Amino acid sequence: MRIVLGVTGGIAAYKSADLASKLVQAGANVDVVMTRAATRLVGPATFQALTKRPVYADVFEPWTPEWHGHISLGHDADAVVIAPATANSIAKLAHGLADDMLGAVVLSTRATVLVVPAMEHEMYRHPATQSNLRVLRDRGVIQIGPESGRLASGEIGEGRMVAPETIVGALRMAIGRRGPLAGCHIVVTAGGTQEPLDPIRFLGNRSSGLMGHALAQAAIDAGSDVTLISSSTSLPIPYGARFIHFQTALELRDAVETAVEKADVIIMSAAVADFRPKQAASLKIKKQPGVDSLTVELIRNPDIVASISRTNLVKIGFAAETDDLLQHAKAKLHEKGLALIVANDAASTIGSREITAHLLFATGEKVSLPRLPKEQVATEIVTHVARLCAAHPNG
Repeated sequence: MRIVLGVTGGIAAYKSADLASKLVQAGANVDVVMTRAATRLVGPATFQALTKRPVYADVFEPWTPEWHGHISLGHDADAVVIAPATANSIAKLAHGLADDMLGAVVLSTRATVLVVPAMEHEMYRHPATQSNLRVLRDRGVIQIGPESGRLASGEIGEGRMVAPETIVGALRMAIGRRGPLAGCHIVVTAGGTQEPLDPIRFLGNRSSGLMGHALAQAAIDAGSDVTLISSSTSLPIPYGARFIHFQTALELRDAVETAVEKADVIIMSAAVADFRPKQAASLKIKKQPGVDSLTVELIRNPDIVASISRTNLVKIGFAAETDDLLQHAKAKLHEKGLALIVANDAASTIGSREITAHLLFATGEKVSLPRLPKEQVATEIVTHVARLCAAHPNG
């Protein structure tokens, strides 16, 4: 993946160094193009150290038989990200000016272009800036932000550059639009259920939701439209995902029933409690003198994925077991009408950042993966989801 990072002369340029670092860590080759004003705020050497590549600031860079300056930069890019994008740079881009390297690169590329505005709120709200941004959006340029917050002047207003993590997420979504799941709507569930005993306590499990959130991100990377239904309040929500929060199994059931109405795939990675207290106490349960035990009557929770009867929905489930893993997983695969089930050992997976998984298909196919980070396993699963969708009658 080759990304051109355009840095213009706003005070937020210091955040661009962090952005460049995160893009490199994500595996991208990053070519930084700086305006002359940007070099007065952050030295080119900073970006060169972070990217291990040359930094370009002069449109008159010497050409060679193999490299044609702004032409090559624009032609070879998978995306161009301009962060920060000042009011001046936005105006120049809207009017097609090419008096610096960045303007020349943008005019030379057919890649996706993202602009990340950052400026004082009055400059951002000015009709000229808003008009210029509309021109760029009409040409297919993607605008990310700005957000409201404390500005360089000390005032609070709309004009603050969004976080580098948000920009990376937006970039992944933009590039993913060309992926194998483009046009597909996937519902992903994540995390564990919390069944209340009283207003303070609940029955739950150690599921972190990391696997489900990783699947949502991998599906977005592959071009899918994603609805993420999760119990997690601490994990980042992948950029572009519609997010629905749940706590109990019944809340999850209701959210899933609504979300799958227009979905093509459901990936049920949430760890749903098989049982819940029949009646939650309205007040905190307290110790009573002379009473050494407490009896709680449990009733069965609904089997959410098995209850979905739509024949034109690709259903994918998870089986976290502590014994007879493959035997139990195969039984669930057929009982729930799944196209694929991901079997994993509960003791070593729940709450961990890694997973050892076996992918069992309704066709009888089996794919066993070594212990890997959940993000890598999510990418592998989504690859098979794309294959299943392509083979599906409505795929």
